[in-house]
Amino acid sequence: MYAIIHTGGKQYRVKPGDSLKIETLNATPGEPVNFDKVLMVQGDDGLKVGNPFIPNGQVTATVTAHGRHKKINIIKFRRRKHHMKRMGHRQNYTEVRITEIFLT
Repeated sequence: MYAIIHTGGKQYRVKPGDSLKIETLNATPGEPVNFDKVLMVQGDDGLKVGNPFIPNGQVTATVTAHGRHKKINIIKFRRRKHHMKRMGHRQNYTEVRITEIFLT
């Protein structure tokens, strides 16, 4: 069984037991989190697709950690102009472990 959820402006394909890094949530590690924006569920009884969301779909997860991704180096360079600009960025994330997918 798997589901496609929408969180943080992105879509993720999840199944119970998966661990994924999503955009930062205001939750402490160990706290349960519910995702109610479920786009699709594939289970034993077939495929259910929402329009755009499934009204009774819900995915539960527990927050395992907060952190920051690897650094991305950004270089802006203009040839023959003696111009080079270097920047870096590290995006914050919340790591969650999917516990259950169900339709109420």
